[in-house]
Amino acid sequence: MAKTPTLALVGSESLMGREIRDLLSGNTLGQDLKLIAGEGEEAGKIIEQAGEPAVIVPIERGDLEAARVTFLAGSVESAQQVRKVAKQGSLIDLTYGSEDMPAARLRAPMGEPPEYQAPDGVVHVIANAASIAIAMVLTRLHAAEPIARSVAHILEPASERGLRGVEELQQQTIGLLTFKGQPKEIFDAQLAFNLLPKYGEEAPVALEDAEARIERHLATLLAHRGQPNLPSLRLIQAPVFHGYSISLWVEFAGKPGLANVAKALEGDDIDVRTADVEAPNAVGIAGQNGLAIGSITTDRNNPQGAWIWIVADNLRLRAENALAVASQLL
Repeated sequence: MAKTPTLALVGSESLMGREIRDLLSGNTLGQDLKLIAGEGEEAGKIIEQAGEPAVIVPIERGDLEAARVTFLAGSVESAQQVRKVAKQGSLIDLTYGSEDMPAARLRAPMGEPPEYQAPDGVVHVIANAASIAIAMVLTRLHAAEPIARSVAHILEPASERGLRGVEELQQQTIGLLTFKGQPKEIFDAQLAFNLLPKYGEEAPVALEDAEARIERHLATLLAHRGQPNLPSLRLIQAPVFHGYSISLWVEFAGKPGLANVAKALEGDDIDVRTADVEAPNAVGIAGQNGLAIGSITTDRNNPQGAWIWIVADNLRLRAENALAVASQLL
């Protein structure tokens, strides 16, 4: 029997790395997965993978050259190191570190046309989860009824800033409840029990940069389809650990009606919940595939407008698209 193509995962202990491992544990692609330590991770550590013990190894040329596909799920620095070492095989970048490279191509099979094929020899950069979710919704709606304009308010989870972001939110919450100090290394502001339109000046990553990335990625995904117009976006940092929540307003050229809006969204990868079902939320979507949509309501001040509530597990959605790219490459 032919040997399963070798996969490598750099950043095996990161939040995204764990999500990739979880999906691969129930997938035949994961039968020959090499776990590689990312920046700051402990090489030699033994963890469980697909019910079996597995050792996390350091970045070595031999392991990378043996892999037909390598997932970059650690830090931007570890991704740079891999790109210098790896001379063959395909790279799937979940760190965003490669997106400015001439050879990089933004990927999200869930938001791409079925016939889309990336050229050979490129680095496949997986799009931001919010941009994937909005692209999926807008393209389905526009195919059923042309969209005149749209607006999206996006609530960002702490896990978009990695494990350190999650830990800082946790420590801030505990600190407030116990009247202790609050760490502010990642957000440089109080996020616990709060909403932030921007981070403090000392934050290592500006929220405005994250907003600009979502807009760039969404523009690329919509351009693949040739429709519809780019929506106006506002990114707000929410005090939640995981999961994007998106309030999307859409103005149609006509008056499709709520039933037709819901029908247009039904299909693979989208769970549409009617008014008699509890609306989805970030807690309920954790660990779930695809998107969940609910609370579809008419804009009381605009008969051609509708509000749509979207939630998605930000880590799972990107991991799903990364595995879809890997399946295409293999």
